[in-house]
Amino acid sequence: MKDKFLDYSYKYGALVIIALVIVLFSLSNENFLSYDNLADILRSISIVTFVAIGVTFSQIVDGFDLSVGSTVSLTTVVVASMMVFYQLPLIVVLTVPLLIGILIGLLNALLIVKVRIPDLLATLAVMYIIGGVHKTYTKGFSIYNNMQLPDGTKAPGKFTESFLWIGQGKLFGLPVPVLLMIIAVVLVHIFLTYTRWGRQLYVTGGNQEAARLSGIQVNRVRTMAYVLSGVFAAMGGLLFAARVGSGQIDAGAPVLMESVAAVFVGYSVLGAGKPNVIGTFFGAVLIGVLLNGLTMLNLPYYAFDIIKGLVLVLALAITFIHLTRRRSA
Repeated sequence: MKDKFLDYSYKYGALVIIALVIVLFSLSNENFLSYDNLADILRSISIVTFVAIGVTFSQIVDGFDLSVGSTVSLTTVVVASMMVFYQLPLIVVLTVPLLIGILIGLLNALLIVKVRIPDLLATLAVMYIIGGVHKTYTKGFSIYNNMQLPDGTKAPGKFTESFLWIGQGKLFGLPVPVLLMIIAVVLVHIFLTYTRWGRQLYVTGGNQEAARLSGIQVNRVRTMAYVLSGVFAAMGGLLFAARVGSGQIDAGAPVLMESVAAVFVGYSVLGAGKPNVIGTFFGAVLIGVLLNGLTMLNLPYYAFDIIKGLVLVLALAITFIHLTRRRSA
C-alpha cells in the first residue's frame, strides 16, 4: 500500500496540487476564477512556458542552460530599440531576436561541446556576459515609447499595434500568447515523441557513449538542444516585450527561476521521470497560479521567491526520492 501510494502521489501529485491551489484561491477571492484573471494567468505563463521549453531541451541532453533569463532580457530590449529608436518593419523585429537566440545557443554549445566546459559553468558565464551586454546596450535604462534620449530629444518611434497584438491581442476569443503557447507545446511534444531527432535527444541524454556507439552524432544533437534553448528563450523575450509594451532591463531575471521550477515540477507529471514538454507546461501552470493567487492575497512581492524556492525544493525532493526508489528496486 505504501509503494502504491508513493507511485500515485508521484504520477498525479502535481496535478492534484494544481487543483487544490485553484480551489483554495477561488475560495479566498471570488475574482480568482473570473475570465480576465484566468486570461492574465495564461498570458503570464505563456512567457514562462516558452523559456521553460528551452530549459527542457537542455535538460533532455543531460545539460542545463542558465543563460535563458539573460537571453530574455537581451531580446526584450533589442526588440524595443528596433521599434522605438530605429522604426524597423515588423518582420525584422521578429527575426533579429530569433537570430540572437541562435547565436547564444551556438556560443553555449561551443563552450560545452567543443571546449568541454561543464554546462553549469559555461552557461553561467554566458549569462553574465549577456547580462552585461544588454545593460551596456541600454546604458542601464528601460526603453519605452517616445522616451527622452541623452541629447534631450525624444525617440522617434513607438511599439506598433501589430506587434503589441502578439502579446495583448485575441484570436478566436483567446489571448494570442496562449494560442502560441498551446501550438508550441503540441509541436514540441510531437517532435520529442514521434520524430527521429526527438528520440536522439533522449538517447543522448540517457547515455552519451551508448548513443555514440549506436551511430548518433552526439555533438550535433547536443548543439541542437542548446540552439533550441536559445531560440525558445528569445521567443519568450518577444512575448514579454509585446505584453508589457516596453523593453525592461533584467526582464528575464525572475523568469529563469520560474522556468527551472516548471521543468523540475514536470518531471513528476504522470510519472514521466524525465524532462518532457507536457510536464513542463503543467509546471508552468502551477507556478503561474501560485504567483497570481498570492498577488491577489496582497502578499508582499519579496515573499514570492520563498514560495518559488519551496515549490522547486518540493519538486526536486519528489523526483529524486522516486528515482532513488526505482534504482534500488
